[in-house]
Amino acid sequence: MPRSRSPTRHSSRRDDGDRYREDRDRTERTKRRHRSVSSDDAPRTRDRSRSRERHKEDSKKKKKREKSAERRARKETKQRLRAEEESRQVAELSVYTATDNPFHDANLGQQFKWHKKAEKEKKMGLSALEAQQRDAQRRAEAKRELEILNKRRAEREIEQQLREEEETRMARLADSAQMADWLAKDGDFQLEQEWKRAGIRLKEKRAKAIDFLALNLKYASAANGESDGLDLEDDGLEIDLDEPYAIFENLSLQQTEELRDDIQRYLTVEKSETNIDFWTNMMVVCEDRLERLNRDRRIGQDPRAADVNAAVESEITGLLSGKNYDQLNLLQGQIRAKLESGEPVDTDYWESLLKSVFVWKAKSKLKAVHEVVVRNRLEQLRKKQRDEALQAQQELLAGVQPDADMDVEGQADEDVPMEEMDGDYVEYRPDMSPPPIPATKLALDDRELEVISEKAYWKDLFTLRHSVTGSRFVAKVTTAAPEPEVQEAPVGVDMASEAMYRAEAERAMEEEEELFNLEENISHPTTYTWEDKYRPRKPRYFNRVHTGYEWNKYNQTHYDTDNPPPKVVQGYKFNIFYPDLIDKSKAPTYKIVREPGNDDTVLLHFTAGPPYEDIAFRVVDREWEYSHKRGFRSSFDRGCLSLWFNFRRNFYRK
Repeated sequence: MPRSRSPTRHSSRRDDGDRYREDRDRTERTKRRHRSVSSDDAPRTRDRSRSRERHKEDSKKKKKREKSAERRARKETKQRLRAEEESRQVAELSVYTATDNPFHDANLGQQFKWHKKAEKEKKMGLSALEAQQRDAQRRAEAKRELEILNKRRAEREIEQQLREEEETRMARLADSAQMADWLAKDGDFQLEQEWKRAGIRLKEKRAKAIDFLALNLKYASAANGESDGLDLEDDGLEIDLDEPYAIFENLSLQQTEELRDDIQRYLTVEKSETNIDFWTNMMVVCEDRLERLNRDRRIGQDPRAADVNAAVESEITGLLSGKNYDQLNLLQGQIRAKLESGEPVDTDYWESLLKSVFVWKAKSKLKAVHEVVVRNRLEQLRKKQRDEALQAQQELLAGVQPDADMDVEGQADEDVPMEEMDGDYVEYRPDMSPPPIPATKLALDDRELEVISEKAYWKDLFTLRHSVTGSRFVAKVTTAAPEPEVQEAPVGVDMASEAMYRAEAERAMEEEEELFNLEENISHPTTYTWEDKYRPRKPRYFNRVHTGYEWNKYNQTHYDTDNPPPKVVQGYKFNIFYPDLIDKSKAPTYKIVREPGNDDTVLLHFTAGPPYEDIAFRVVDREWEYSHKRGFRSSFDRGCLSLWFNFRRNFYRK
């Protein structure tokens, strides 16, 4: 049966449809109204919303891509680290790397798998785990051995580095020592030049004030055996010398300042303690003199101040004059104690007195030096007079001796009667003898000698002879007095030595040669068995030293021809004259004597027979060149011993 519809439900549905349509129409109208009001903003709003949606989607996709890229990067990093670790392990065992591959193996970085070994181990009954454990043990042992080798190599590298540092340090010390030696030699050279310049000015009569002080020091050091560089010989004896500090009396302010600079220059290069003390005392007096000159110039316009200053100076001079060094030293201590006591005293006066005492002490030392100078000059003057008198006597004897009186080599021990001599008889005349020397011209030592008559002389001589012949033991005479039994050297022997000396001296020296006549004292003199028969005497000699430049690597680096290095000794030429040897069949000999503790020089000792004494010279200790082509010569001909030698030069080639 058909289902009947209820009218009420139908009406309600219609009403709902109407309301729905009304609402839709209303919404449409509202939209149309909005579209009509903002027709321009609608597209922008849509575009903006779409762009936001696209941005969100892009962000999500980007995040997804980033996450996947990070995961991929992390994975690749892990794989790379794993591969590097495997390559490192392989490199430790094989020592080679992919960059250092001498075999051009493309699979060097990959781990090697030994299939044959695996099959062999399988046949031996080893499981894979046991084989891996054994391989791991072998790798651990190889790794330990490699670590030991690396450790040893590191230790060797450290030792090599320390050795190189030590060699560098030693080379630096050697360079410093060589530089110090060079500076010392440079100071010696500068001092030598100062002395030479002073000697030249003194010879040429244009000496400065400092040159007279150097002349004082020359005679002051003569007693110590120190050689000076003035090279004046006897020219300095003609110059009168006063106390060294008296030289400031006639000097102006400018000259005194110049003298102070000269003294300071000597102080800079001087090394001898005696000379340094001399120049130091001179500097003290010079500074005091400069201060006085400057003070006098300042107060010169004030007569009253000048009078007061003169009075104070006069009082201090009267107090200090006449005191010796010890008294001045005692007074200096008393003044210092007075100043340090804290008593109310005139500080300026006592400090001025203390300074004056210091200056007077320096003058006292210089005065003592002047006394030594006077004694040494007097001794040299006496020696010069004795040498001149001896030379005049020899020339006189050579002039009055007949030309054919006797043969020197064949002279007999006993006198030959005048009737048996060849030649005409010459009667003695008084004019043959030299006139007596007046007593006023004799030296002081000669005037003080006791004068005896000829009769008294012969009487004393006969008494001494009888006392000797009557005694059974005769002691050896060690005094310098002449003995009647000693055989005198024939007249003309010294003249022969002198002739040989002059002939050698007249020979021209080479460009690099210098005179070398510095005889060395023999520490233990030899006692000769023939002293009772012949009188010992020193032989004459004329020696030369050859000097030159040594162009080694150091000198080639630091010097050139315009500024050459210091000269060094390269050889010697010894010419020693023995014209009167008793036994001419035996040639003189020489030997080298080394001294303990002295590695730089040696003594060259010459020995001959009677009547000549031994002599010695100090030479540089270096290896000799014995080749005749290199200048070596050792001969004894016509009474002249010639010993010429040069030092060996070593050439190194890389």
